[in-house]
Formats: sequence, structure tokens, C-alpha cells
Amino acid sequence: MATIWFLSVVFLTCLLLAALKRKKQQRGPPSPPGFPIIGNLHQLGDLSHQSLWRLSKKYGPVMFLKLGRVPTVVVSSSETAKQALKTMTFIVDSLKQMIVNHFSGPRELSYNHLDIPFSPFDDYWKELRRMCVQELFSAKRIHSIQPIKDEEVKRLIHSVSESASNKSPVNLSEKFLALTVSVICKAAFGLSFQGTVLNNDRFSKLVGEAFLFLGSFSASDFYPNGGWIIDRLTGLQGWRERSVRDLDDFYEQMFDLHKQGNKNGVEDFVDLLLRLEKEETVLGYGKLTRNHIKAILMNVLLGAINTSAITMTWAMAELMRNPRAMNKVQTKIRNQMGNNRSVITLDDIDQLHYLKMVIKETWRLHPPAPLLVPREVISEFEINGYNIQPKTLLHVNAWAIGRDPDTWKDPEVFFPERFMDNDIDAKGQNFELLPFGSGRRICPGMYMGTTMVEFGLANMLYHFDWKLPEGMVVEDIDMEESPGLTVGKKNELLLVPMKY
Repeated sequence: MATIWFLSVVFLTCLLLAALKRKKQQRGPPSPPGFPIIGNLHQLGDLSHQSLWRLSKKYGPVMFLKLGRVPTVVVSSSETAKQALKTMTFIVDSLKQMIVNHFSGPRELSYNHLDIPFSPFDDYWKELRRMCVQELFSAKRIHSIQPIKDEEVKRLIHSVSESASNKSPVNLSEKFLALTVSVICKAAFGLSFQGTVLNNDRFSKLVGEAFLFLGSFSASDFYPNGGWIIDRLTGLQGWRERSVRDLDDFYEQMFDLHKQGNKNGVEDFVDLLLRLEKEETVLGYGKLTRNHIKAILMNVLLGAINTSAITMTWAMAELMRNPRAMNKVQTKIRNQMGNNRSVITLDDIDQLHYLKMVIKETWRLHPPAPLLVPREVISEFEINGYNIQPKTLLHVNAWAIGRDPDTWKDPEVFFPERFMDNDIDAKGQNFELLPFGSGRRICPGMYMGTTMVEFGLANMLYHFDWKLPEGMVVEDIDMEESPGLTVGKKNELLLVPMKY
């Protein structure tokens, strides 16, 4: 009898320990209290990356939120980002998927019927990515389009020189955006706005609006089964449809221009896609269609244009607020390049080590996409001892990581020299600095974006000294952020150039 009693106690103890162990293994991340139906939506402001950063200070670097009906986990430290991006497996909710969510509407006005799979692991996606990298973003391709960059930067220098002669302020936010629009459209699409029905200013505004509402609150994102009704009532749906019409008009005009023939006889990216469509080329699971081409171009446009301009603008703003760093970077560029250089070339950039540190420090404080691209978990895994369940949306807060005092000394201070004695780069292997993301879904245009920023800044810092408009002092430079999918300066950067 005693033996049976002893065995029963042992058995029950084992069951209890197993249950406790299982409960511990299944524990989820800490979460701020929410409300029925809306969950934690009320705790997100216009700048959600900042709201999440403030919450992470209380609830830790792995935090669970219920955003409407969508379970969400946010990681806010380099170590947890490494676990999420390098160790675990996800289906990525790509930029294209975000466009689908925000452009939902009538079939003829939407890219919601593209039937492109979102998994980064299938043959179709891999083939598209390989083609884009090879045709647009490879080092060979970047060097081949250098004459285009040279031409557009010369135009920029000439335009700014006129303002320098008149001692009038220059809107650098606008100038940098126009530069990247011109370079990308010529390089990727073989298209110049000059002498065509397309308008540079109108297109820049169209891209800006697309980024604004892609990053705005959309009920469809948080209530998949009925949020579109709310979006219709708030007017967001109508805004999307107008934007889609304008973007479709742009694409169709671009296709018409390409059908008229390429003047230089060189096949550009759009020519390639149109040829593949005509030849009914099969990529992975099916044929490439006109709607597929529009979706690909949407990714290229929204992924390549705004981010470089944003980084250049933030860099100039930070340098104006830090005269020591401004003087140092200009002195080093001018000493290394000498006098009478019409344009600093791509080959020259490798010598400009302090400029590269300035850009890294800008990315640390102002990553263009502060929450990276969200990822959807497909299988249960663990971060920091917390279990993350399938169907959970995962955000990496790169903005918070750049301000983590456990990683960076004086994280709020703009100090490019912090990169002098370490080998941290922005290529996705150092999780302290993630402007382009990491892993399988790292931005394929990383090299193009980096060289664009280096090239544009180097020439503006070499050819001109800069001062604030009359009546302004350094303390008047505001660093307020604008809401959106990418985060730039809320107010445009106006500076007075002086010819060097």
C-alpha cells in the first residue's frame, strides 16, 4: 500500500512539473493592457515607432500587442532583432502585400488581384528578386548608370549655384527628392520627364502621397474581414482609388513611350519586362502579366526613390545642428578631392571615410523605414524565452535599436566618430544598425541606395558651404518627423548655399 501511495505521489508530481514546464514554455511576451475590440490601437500615435519605443521602455525589448484583431510582437533591441531576423523562419508580409492592403478597392482600380504569392521562398519570388537585382541593383549595373548620376548631379549643382548667386534659400528636401526621382526613372525605366507628357513635380507628389497613406492608419490592416467599410467611410478608400488611377496613368504613359522605341537602342528594365510579357515568359508558377509588371514597378518606385532623399535630408539637418561635424566632413572631402572638381565620382567615394561615418550615424538616428517591413510568423518559435505563435505579425523597431543605451553610448547625440573604431556596417550582419533590414528579405537595392546617398551628399558638401536662412539659429532647426511608411523631416529643410 505504501508503495502504491509513493508511486502515485511521484506520478502526480511528474504531471505537475510537466504542466508547469509546458506553461513556462508557452508563456508569451509582456503586453500593455488593452481594450476589447481595439486592443492596443489607442496606444499608437501618428509616429508608431516612437509610441512602440516608449512602450518598450516599460515592457521590454520583446512586447506583445493586439492591434485590432491582429496579434503583433515588436522587438526593440539588437539581440532580439538578431533572433528574429537571422535565426527564425517567416513568411514576409512584403511591401507589395502592404500595397495590396492599402490599394484594395474595385478590381479595375486595384492591385489586389495580382495573384502574386507573398512567400519569399517560392520559385516565382526568387526569380523576380534575382531579375531585379541583376538588372537594377547589381554593382555592375550601378557602375553602368554612373553617367546618368553625373548628369543629374551636375544639373543639381547648377541649380543650387544659381541660388548661391542670389543668396536665396534652397529647399534641399525638394532638391534631393527630384535628384533621386530623375536618377531612378532614367536608370530603371529609361525615362526622362523632360520633353514628355510626364511631369517631375507631379510624379514626386504622387510618390509622396503613396508613402503617406501606406503608413497611415488603415482599418483594413487591423480588421481584415470588414475594415474596408471604415476606410470607405473615412475617405481613405477614395484617396487610394484616386492614387491608383494616377499611378496607372503613369505606368501606361511609360509603356506607351517605350513602345515608341528606345532612342539609344539599349534595353532598360521596363523594356525587359515588356519583352518577357510579350514572349509569355513563365516565372516559377505562371506567366508574367501586365499587372505583375505594374506591381514590380510599384515596389521599385516606392522602395528606391524616397528613402535616399530622406537620408540625405536628415544628414544635412544633423550636420547643420553640429557645426563641428560639418566642418570636419567638408574639410576631409575637400582635402582629399583637391580643387576644381566638377563632380565627385563614384570611384572617389571609397576615399571618403568620414562621410561614410556621417551616413551611418544618420541611419542610426533616422532609419528611413523605422519599423522595417513587417513579417508574419509561420511556425512557433522563441525569442528571449517567450513563445511567439504562428499568424503573429512581427515588427523590428530599427528606430528604437538605434537609440538603445545598452548598445550605444549617448544614443541621442549625433557623433559620427562612434563608427571609427568598430566594423559595424549597414549590410544586415550587424543588428545594431538595420536601415536596409537583414536576412532573406534584406533590401535588394541596398547598394544603389548607399551609393546614391554618398554621391549626392559628397557633391553638395564639396561644392557649397551652407548657412541658415536669415534670422535662424541652430536651435531653430526642427527635427520633427513626418508620419508615413518612411519617415522624413516633417518640415522641409531650407538652407542658403555659398559657392566654395
